Amino acid sequence: MEQDMIRIHNLVKRYGDVTALNHLDLTVREGEIFGLLGPNGSGKTTAINCVLALLKIDRGEIEVFGKPMTPSSYEAKRQIGVVFQNVAVFEELSVLENVDYFCSLYVPEKVRRRSLVEEALEFTGLQDFRKKRPKQLSGGLLRRLNIACGIAHKPRLIFMDEPTVAVDPQSRSHILDGIVRLNQEGSTIVYTSHYMEEVEQICTRIAILDHGKCVAGGTADELKGMIRTAETITVEGIDLRPEILAQLKQAEGVFSADYSGDVLKLKYSTSGNLIRLLHVFEAEGIAFGRVFSEKPTLNDVFLEITGKDLRD
Repeated sequence: MEQDMIRIHNLVKRYGDVTALNHLDLTVREGEIFGLLGPNGSGKTTAINCVLALLKIDRGEIEVFGKPMTPSSYEAKRQIGVVFQNVAVFEELSVLENVDYFCSLYVPEKVRRRSLVEEALEFTGLQDFRKKRPKQLSGGLLRRLNIACGIAHKPRLIFMDEPTVAVDPQSRSHILDGIVRLNQEGSTIVYTSHYMEEVEQICTRIAILDHGKCVAGGTADELKGMIRTAETITVEGIDLRPEILAQLKQAEGVFSADYSGDVLKLKYSTSGNLIRLLHVFEAEGIAFGRVFSEKPTLNDVFLEITGKDLRD
């Protein structure tokens, strides 16, 4: 039976008059890649720091591996890996020396550590860069080094905060594949990102935070089922007369119609509307360019639930 790796109940954290976490409840199960989404200031980083016992909480309970988490929970902390958004490595050390140093914080035995470091270098594709220093690496390779330093000791639980920010597509793909492999090899992962397609691609369950609370949670499909949008149709290169736009706004299933420049975007609460829309254009003799229909995305979910666009 799967256990709860993290259980947060009624968590409150304040910074003076600002409430960063407002009676937050959250559970991460063993074996998950758990996506933690939220706009800037929603409480994601504060929640992670509280779970790691890096911040003193004002109220609530935090359990990790089934036990209360405190600053002195050293046994639990030895089983946790952290990959922060800001790369944290030593510029004066080589790739190999950096990974070995961070691994040594958890694994003092040199013989065992040597094999773990080699595995981490192979896992992140850094074998050929072992003698390089961080300043000699590209942004993508530097992100991989950051990950290698955080996972070399084979943690049961890994926090990854925006690990693919500002990396090239090849490195992003390599990192995402690596996260899935880590999960398959037994690690539970808490993953934050502003790239919705990443979250949808790898996360088994997702929580959306806003104003320090969990405002929605579930699988990607469950979250999409919570919102009104069932289909979005975008039409480019179209010149609409006001009366036709008014007609479209009143069409069955349409609850949002945005026409800006020569682009029309219609949101429907039902699906399968494209053919009917094209018939309208044909009957009215309306020319248009590219047209495409999209099912709801996680960004639609986020926008509808929080009123904010995570891509902004």
